[in-house]
Amino acid sequence: MEPVDQLRVVCIEDEPEMIDLVRLILSRKGFEVIGAHGGVEGLETVKREKPDLVLLDLMMPDMDGWEVYQKIKADKELRGIPIVVVTAKAQSIDKVLGLHIAKVDDYITKPFGPQELLESVEKILGITD
Repeated sequence: MEPVDQLRVVCIEDEPEMIDLVRLILSRKGFEVIGAHGGVEGLETVKREKPDLVLLDLMMPDMDGWEVYQKIKADKELRGIPIVVVTAKAQSIDKVLGLHIAKVDDYITKPFGPQELLESVEKILGITD
């Protein structure tokens, strides 16, 4: 597979090591990963960077992921950006409900494998081998 033109992914996450993991996995495929710690910073980063995709953790202390999601979707400049929601395994019911209600583009559960993350990102961005 040819490396894609540098597609930008903003990873909104309160755990720095998760951002590092996502960066490690996606940068090998040529993605630029911009980390944002927490919901408030995440929202500002998305507004500033206007990335190709957002990876959004739901459980964050400062601003809950659903709140970030709703703010992005309410902004006409940002609402077209696809969002992959990242949830912990225990939130599976919320996840299924959220997917249908909010129509998120995709979701992955922690802990996730590199392949699972890549497949989700590539599927949403329409990247085929």
